[in-house]
Amino acid sequence: MSRTAPRPYLVTKNDEGIFQITVRTTRFNSQGFPLVTAQTLEQGFPSSARAKAYLRTEYRAEPTEIATK
Repeated sequence: MSRTAPRPYLVTKNDEGIFQITVRTTRFNSQGFPLVTAQTLEQGFPSSARAKAYLRTEYRAEPTEIATK
């Protein structure tokens, strides 16, 4: 198990070609390992660029905080 926390925002493409955003919240246990809770937003986006722009405006996300898959 890794002790590094994942990036807080994940942009993925589903089977229909719609991009979804997953917001991950990380906290650490007493041994220093990350405990991650993930929540996928219901809103879909036609492109990865639009999803990232939404994260930058609504969540004030920095480009280094956004992961893509």
